[in-house]
Amino acid sequence: MLALSEFEVAEANLVKLERLWSEIDEMLPRGLSFGINPEFEDRERAFTSVLSALPMIDGWKPPIRLMTPNEVAQWRFDAMEIGEPGAELALDEAVDQPGKELREYRARFTQKRRELIRDTLIDTMDGIDGDLQTLRATTKPLEKHNALPTEPWEQLKAKVKQIEVLLGSSVQHPATWSNLRRHLHFGMVGDFLDIDTRDWPPARDALRKGLYGANEPLPQMTADLGELASSKPKGSVATQLQWDRLGAEAFERLIFTLISSEPNYETAEWSMKTNAPDRGRDLSVFRVMRDSLSDVQRARVIIQCKHWLSKSVGAADVAAAVAQTEHWDSPKVDTLIIATTGRFSADAVSWIDKHNDAKKVPRIESWAESRLELILAERPWLIAEFTSDESPATQLTIAP
Repeated sequence: MLALSEFEVAEANLVKLERLWSEIDEMLPRGLSFGINPEFEDRERAFTSVLSALPMIDGWKPPIRLMTPNEVAQWRFDAMEIGEPGAELALDEAVDQPGKELREYRARFTQKRRELIRDTLIDTMDGIDGDLQTLRATTKPLEKHNALPTEPWEQLKAKVKQIEVLLGSSVQHPATWSNLRRHLHFGMVGDFLDIDTRDWPPARDALRKGLYGANEPLPQMTADLGELASSKPKGSVATQLQWDRLGAEAFERLIFTLISSEPNYETAEWSMKTNAPDRGRDLSVFRVMRDSLSDVQRARVIIQCKHWLSKSVGAADVAAAVAQTEHWDSPKVDTLIIATTGRFSADAVSWIDKHNDAKKVPRIESWAESRLELILAERPWLIAEFTSDESPATQLTIAP
């Protein structure tokens, strides 16, 4: 990927600048020391040269001017003569300004790199899920001390290596990553079992959380909310979500963000892409039921996301979804939620009612368009998050 290579070159230059600045900062006098410093001049020339090669980010790059040791010493001498603490503080801030500018560039660089790798990283993680599913079937008749088949194991190792290249320094490596690498190295059935149950699930969750930048701000059109309220705006109240402005993958991400943010849901995970016609992905999560007089109970929930605008979910679709849950056998599925941007046919509603009345497992919940609108109406921040993207394929807007 050429774009990734450009980011890698930019980061290499940024690392050089950070190192050079650290060395320059050490050469700046902390007291009254005047004179010529050829070593500082060498570092200054190198710093200026590398800075000129640093690319802009959204039209901005650090406007850095380095202070010389004599300038710092003179300022410090003047501050001592004035005798005001504020003068010393102003000097310290001026001396650290290049470091502050580099930290700002690093933050912007990290954000842009996350945007660059996001889709590729998601696809690679889906591929790892698929490889693990293949290995589960392959290793069932084997003992823990047996070696794994070479081809699927090498494919898994290649994808893990690709993730490491994609991450760079923009996304922190998960806490279980070193264990995952160690198990990949040995390549026994027991190592696969540890990866499948202990290493990869928390690593996948951590990677997804790191990708979507929970602390990044959403664009705000209004500068002063007080002025907006004082203007007494009028107009019809929004009552319907325009689902056609939201792409299929963004809809899945919306549901994932919803369950990840709810206090009574834990360990939200994405599955690999399915072979369904809509190419959707199942979501897995544990629903937590707390009772002050009893133990905490956790029920495993699978959510199928169907971004279907032109057709309803039929009885055959529901039956197929229930059949697919049989593959999720560890642990067993307690509840199946089918979330759709459309509706459920009358036959599907009847099928679900009969299934649930018979106390069959899993219990089925239907989240049709109308229910999702009620859920999101109580969480306007979530709608705001999915209206902030400039791409029409990922916008969720509200129509009157």
